[in-house]
Amino acid sequence: MKLKNLMKAVLISAALTFPSISAANTSDVNNQELKCLARNIYFEANNQSIKGQLAVGLVTINRVNDPRFPNSICSVVHQAKRDSAGNPIRNKCQFSWYCDSKSDKMPSKDNESVALAYKLATYLLVTEAPLDVTKGAIFFHTNYVSPKWAKKKGKTVVIGDHIFYK
Repeated sequence: MKLKNLMKAVLISAALTFPSISAANTSDVNNQELKCLARNIYFEANNQSIKGQLAVGLVTINRVNDPRFPNSICSVVHQAKRDSAGNPIRNKCQFSWYCDSKSDKMPSKDNESVALAYKLATYLLVTEAPLDVTKGAIFFHTNYVSPKWAKKKGKTVVIGDHIFYK
């Protein structure tokens, strides 16, 4: 158990030292968009490797850049079928955490996983052309489910227990 925690701490330390992030290039980051991206990374992938968490963030950004999806991060993250009152319908959201009827409240920013999600989201928002480890993916799912839509998409890569598609 101690080795696992040590390895996690080393990975988090490495992720928190992205050289391209500085106060100068974060001044134009929209705080609401940052929060939405960090929440999506955290809730979809906080149990994944740093590469896996980046991949989820990249899918979110790839959707923003795809005309078939909304054109803001928050709109992409909150995309869902809604009831007559405007509330997301359980299990009818683009990202499962958003309408799984569990709390969407993140732990404090002092939590290592939350801090990492914010750092990765910041990195993705301030880096002009981050390396897309998903190879352009706009869909993903965990390897323990088999959604019907997956057969109609082109698999791009598997990272951790997530399978990515175009």
